[in-house]
Amino acid sequence: MAASWLRPWHPAPRQAPALLCLAPAGAGCGQYRPWQDLLGDDVSVIGVALPGRESRWSDPMPGTLDQAVRQIAAEADALLAPGQPWTVFGESFGGLLGFEVVRRLAEDHGRLPEALVVAACRAPHLWVGAGNGLLAADDELEKLLAARDLDPELLDAETRDLMLETLRADVELSLTYRHPGRVVLPVPVEAWGGRDDTTVTAAHLAEWADYADDFRRREFPGGHYFCAERTDDITALLRLLAKEGHRHAS
Repeated sequence: MAASWLRPWHPAPRQAPALLCLAPAGAGCGQYRPWQDLLGDDVSVIGVALPGRESRWSDPMPGTLDQAVRQIAAEADALLAPGQPWTVFGESFGGLLGFEVVRRLAEDHGRLPEALVVAACRAPHLWVGAGNGLLAADDELEKLLAARDLDPELLDAETRDLMLETLRADVELSLTYRHPGRVVLPVPVEAWGGRDDTTVTAAHLAEWADYADDFRRREFPGGHYFCAERTDDITALLRLLAKEGHRHAS
């Protein structure tokens, strides 16, 4: 039996505003586990665990991105308490998944989050077919992996090959994405970017404005993985969003 797609790290995950976290392509949600310690009892941090990594190595990948989204949305609906505030944070590929999870929870379950936050993530229409270039040459995937600036002492040849395999699987999953057309989410959307990110630029982030009437773009020091470089700043802002809402997180 396949494992759960959700990893709640708060001891009472239904008793605090929830923060649903979706990782970049090729990565696992375990990177957000320390956020629970930083946020304490104020926020219930819930990681989204995709198959093929961390504790789900043996679980098969879904055939399409839509299948993954439906599974995540169904489990989130079951986990979240009625009336419990929740916010979605998606990083890079996780931002695309987060957008679709918000859409699915709204349409199928009548649940709306306090906000959708996408970090280092292009707007949905820019994902259509974008992965083809990454799969055309292995060195493109290796460049993405190198950009994470992982400790070389922890990245032996076997681990590196496994990470590349997982990254490739996520890129292939992204190629199954079908853009829904004109969609305006009935919730605030924030697009965050790194000032030095050459992969997802300010212009890419600005196109998220087409998906929300209430839109804000924020800029942080750093590159594509600025969230890992600015953890204290990122979690402090997410605490405000989760507890007090988009308009109070100035």
